[in-house]
Amino acid sequence: MFRTSRMLLILTLAIAGLTLLGHAQTNAHSGAVFVMTNNAERNEIVAYKRNADGTLMEGRSFLTGGRGSGGVTDPLGSQGSLTLTQDRSFLLAVNAGSGDISVFRVFGDSLWLVDKTPCGGSEPVAVAQLGHLVYVVNAGAASNVTGFWLDSFGRLYQIPHSTTFLTTTNSGASSLAFSPDGQFLLATEKLTNNIDAFHINADGTLAPIVVNSSAGPGLFAILFAPNGTALAVETGPAGGHNASAISSYSLQTNGTLTPISTSVPTLGTATCWHVVTPNGRFVYTSNAGSATISGLSIGANGSLTPVSTTILATLPSGSTNLDIAVSADGKFLYTLDSGTGTVGAFGIDSDGTLTTLSEANGVSASSGFNGIAAN
Repeated sequence: MFRTSRMLLILTLAIAGLTLLGHAQTNAHSGAVFVMTNNAERNEIVAYKRNADGTLMEGRSFLTGGRGSGGVTDPLGSQGSLTLTQDRSFLLAVNAGSGDISVFRVFGDSLWLVDKTPCGGSEPVAVAQLGHLVYVVNAGAASNVTGFWLDSFGRLYQIPHSTTFLTTTNSGASSLAFSPDGQFLLATEKLTNNIDAFHINADGTLAPIVVNSSAGPGLFAILFAPNGTALAVETGPAGGHNASAISSYSLQTNGTLTPISTSVPTLGTATCWHVVTPNGRFVYTSNAGSATISGLSIGANGSLTPVSTTILATLPSGSTNLDIAVSADGKFLYTLDSGTGTVGAFGIDSDGTLTTLSEANGVSASSGFNGIAAN
């Protein structure tokens, strides 16, 4: 009798364990969305659990251990202030106020702070990662980029002699991106309208700067599609209404950029942020001034073609939608809506069009939030 009862207890615990494991796997696969408060007193990351249908549930806040810059709307003026590593195992956050970078280990929609390291300059605004290599762009004082090695535990180690200055003391540095082949690092300068290219040496340092002029006015951010096409968003000429655009480039072996599609209209205002789907088929832009999202398809040769009518979603008036992210499975798109204090959620259809989902609360309106990332 005792043996039978014991066997039943073991069987019950085993079934319960399998049930819990199933729930854990379901939760892990549902993913999460992270946004950064950029609070000047104590910077935090707000984590939202992503449901299977793409909607979000607000979770906990996690301290970065550093200070943000504070401010009201888009105080960092950058793309990439919050970045997930390629394997989605670590989350990198810049602390512009305290001048350091925080690294979190990611467990679904939970975070564990594993490191905080000085940025190698002043006012870090964006961070990029490729393999074990991490670079940060510092917009304050003498604008520069500085490199780090990221180990398997999430610790950062500054690479000796990796700090490299941009073209001017205050260039308005706003984004940086690694080429998919790991050969180059690109950085954008808002005030000079330049795209800087650096060949990456074997020791992680950078070769001398190669300066490229933006194809259109109002350069803001740059990223790469999986096929190696460089994509840059442009706010457009001063005073222009719905005059923003996006350009695509081919990166040459000498660091020069050759335009492919030049200043393709987004039909939006203040297009500053963009994101590419994991399969490389589509690029979406967040148009803060017109509260819209634009979509374009990316050709095999890097050419850009509007998806449907270009404008694929219109957010509530006053949204001031800033940074933008796509889930790791490529099914959902999210925007950080500073003006309304929400995170906008959209389903990505097979043809690249968008389906509006419910918004999530938890962002303080016009309070300086910057940065969004999704797994």
